[in-house]
Amino acid sequence: MGHKVNPQGIRIGITSDWKSRWFSKKDFASQLKEDVKIRELIFKQLKNAAVGGVEVERSVGSVRIIIKTARPGIIIGRGGTGVEDVKKKVKDEFFKQKKLNLKVEVEEIKNMEESAMVIAQSVAEQLEKRMPFRRVLKTTIERMMENKRINGIKIEISGRLGGADMSRREWSAKGNLPLHTLRADIDFAKVTARTTFGVIGVKTWVNRGEKFE
Repeated sequence: MGHKVNPQGIRIGITSDWKSRWFSKKDFASQLKEDVKIRELIFKQLKNAAVGGVEVERSVGSVRIIIKTARPGIIIGRGGTGVEDVKKKVKDEFFKQKKLNLKVEVEEIKNMEESAMVIAQSVAEQLEKRMPFRRVLKTTIERMMENKRINGIKIEISGRLGGADMSRREWSAKGNLPLHTLRADIDFAKVTARTTFGVIGVKTWVNRGEKFE
């Protein structure tokens, strides 16, 4: 089970919450597609801002987008101009013909070691800079495990590693990672590194301890 199911998806309602918080009977499919496209746009535009997640809340006549990031200063910019740029881009792309109140909020991730998405982006960034993949895995895991609030971490990369002709999979892990324990707060993320040899996939699992509420 642990290999076949998204660790976050199976834990919704137990340790994690929905990334999109709204309900619609008529436009469910179109709004869900819109949310996916909004996330893709924000991740693409804020590639260097260490975005850990994008949450969307909708109510009648308003949409609230919460961007979780380890580098809030890059997104906010001078005098909040960066947030306005993101807001304008989203509004022009998705809500140009609609009259609604669009809010974009930036939330800081205090400990970047606890965000699987930020770690995966960091690994992908280093692979794109042609750094040796084994060293990237080893140094990243050792650096992240210095945080005592993390119980375990696993990073897996697959593709034409080191420019090899045949693609393969390599992984490195440290600590405890109980994927079958539903009360374990496991954060999971997938990122794509686009190198000169081709695409390399990066997967990250982070065990943030157990929740008993």
